[in-house]
Amino acid sequence: MISFDLFKRIMSFETEGRYCIEILFVVGDSQKYNLCWMGKLPHRETKADVYWYGLTPDGNNAFDYPKFDEFVSAKVFDGQSLSDIWDEITIKEINGCAPEDMIPSCLSDSGEQGAPQPVK
Repeated sequence: MISFDLFKRIMSFETEGRYCIEILFVVGDSQKYNLCWMGKLPHRETKADVYWYGLTPDGNNAFDYPKFDEFVSAKVFDGQSLSDIWDEITIKEINGCAPEDMIPSCLSDSGEQGAPQPVK
């Protein structure tokens, strides 16, 4: 289980207008919110960060938000927000890798530039 504070730190990773964070997650034992996506990426034109959800494979439940606070408080989970249901969230992957491999890279204080990479 990843704490909400740790998740917030991961989502604060600087995209530098070209990198993204993609997180595969499930909500409890929900059939509706099984294998959902969320993340952060730079807008193609403005390069400003956009926080997003892709909750169903058909694309009908995709949502974008300009601010992290709006993203986590949006009531997109049957009238509940991500912060409301955080204890039910299981993160399966971050940028295609196991969370335990990506978290140290996302939280690196080394000052290195570039996209989060798996730890080797």
